[in-house]
Amino acid sequence: MSTANLKMLNRYHVIFLAQSIMIGTGILSLPQKLSAMGYTEWFMPVLFGVVATLTLWPMVWLCSKYPNENLFRINEILLGKVIGKVINLFFVLQFIVFSAGIISNYMHLIQSTALQEQTITLPVICLLLLLVYIISGGIKSIARFCMMTFFITIGMFYFTRWAIEKGEFSHLIPLFNFDWQEFFDAFKKGYLSILGYELIMFYFPYIIDQKKAYRHSLIGIWISIFLCFFTTVVSVIYYSEWQLKNVEFSVLNLFKAGEFSFVERIDIIGITLWVFLILSSITAYVWCAKLGVDSLLKKKRNYQLFLLAAIIFLIVRMPFSREFQEKLFTTSNYIGYMLIIWPIFLSVIYVVRKKKVQQ
Repeated sequence: MSTANLKMLNRYHVIFLAQSIMIGTGILSLPQKLSAMGYTEWFMPVLFGVVATLTLWPMVWLCSKYPNENLFRINEILLGKVIGKVINLFFVLQFIVFSAGIISNYMHLIQSTALQEQTITLPVICLLLLLVYIISGGIKSIARFCMMTFFITIGMFYFTRWAIEKGEFSHLIPLFNFDWQEFFDAFKKGYLSILGYELIMFYFPYIIDQKKAYRHSLIGIWISIFLCFFTTVVSVIYYSEWQLKNVEFSVLNLFKAGEFSFVERIDIIGITLWVFLILSSITAYVWCAKLGVDSLLKKKRNYQLFLLAAIIFLIVRMPFSREFQEKLFTTSNYIGYMLIIWPIFLSVIYVVRKKKVQQ
């Protein structure tokens, strides 16, 4: 069935898809990833927002030329079926490994804080079953889950009030006491934390008001940028420079500054609620992987989704060292930058081919 008959995403769906997909485990360690710049890291999320705004435009522009096709089909149209399918297979593998990396990081967080003496096999299975259930409802089901996730988890930022009270605002100055090498190192590692908005190239055909897709997606992006900016500022005023570099999952440690007489560890509440943010990210990526498998095989089968979930489980539980897993997932993250640049390359091909046709 043509996607022209399946337009189902309204403006709120587009806003919260862009917003919730971007907030996975990345923001948990964002201050640490930016720590190469010291205390001056706090303005970096704003720069990320500017870059995201500029790179979103060619994505939406390219999709507007093929309003009823996703990126998998656009690749085949502009590059030919053979090369297009090879590129599509590459994207599918990247989505699978990227999703496995998000789950692995979250499970590492759980195992190092809440379940120190237990295996993560059962939690991973439960998470993947929830993933399959949400994705089986389609992209609209994922969008609704993203909306619910935002309103359930936004209250966690209240727990940073104690960190703000105990922090030193003098850490915010002076600015620009870093060199270019430190800047590029922080940018390379930190920008990975806001990836996710590029998936609009896959759910664009399902958007009802495609002419305003750029605007609506931009609203979602800047909501996430504001949350990253707020988190980074609080981390800078609360932590020392040594803590910024060495405290893993520093955002959750901000919650430990909180004091409730009836709750011993507020960070456990944050870890529990964060599962919604994890699911909102990986469901979108796995849905895109399923879309890619459908385009490669020219068939839609329910078992394909279960197969993808099984592959992710095997990657997460593979019998290799934590160091090897980190290298694999980091490589996958950096390959994700290709999706940011790819629509620019395809746009050039589209313009060149259009001129040749006109001539």
